[in-house]
Amino acid sequence: MSHLVLISHGTFCEHLKQSTEMIMGPQENIHTVTLLPEEGPQEFQAKLEAVIADLAEFTVFCDLAGGTPCNVAAKMLMSGSVFDLYSGMNMPMVISYINGEMIGSQGDIVAQAQEGIAKVNDVLFSDDEDEDE
Repeated sequence: MSHLVLISHGTFCEHLKQSTEMIMGPQENIHTVTLLPEEGPQEFQAKLEAVIADLAEFTVFCDLAGGTPCNVAAKMLMSGSVFDLYSGMNMPMVISYINGEMIGSQGDIVAQAQEGIAKVNDVLFSDDEDEDE
C-alpha cells in the first residue's frame, strides 16, 4: 500500500489526519510533517526527508501552493525525487486518497476535492428557486 504524507504550516496536517481518522478509522500509512514557527526551510526539509526515507512509494499533500512546505517538496522533485505533490489539501482529498487505496484505483484527486467545495446555502435553496419559476 502506498503512503500519504501531509505537510503544512503549523499542526494543520496533524489535525487533518486526526479528523479524517474520525471518519475513516486509523490510518497507519498517513504521515505528517509540520513546519513550526521557529523552523526554516532547512529544518523542515530534514524532517520531511526523515519521514520519507523508508517509504518506497508515497504521495504528498501540502496546505498551500507557494508556501515553504510546498516549496521544499517542489525543490525535492526538481532535484530528482519521485512522488506526486498536490497543494490545497482538504479532508475530501484525503478521504478520496484513502478510498482509492482501498479499492486499488486512484481517481482524480483534484476533481474529487473540488466537488467537495460548495456554498451550502445555494445547495439548500436551489430547489426553492427552481419551484418559483
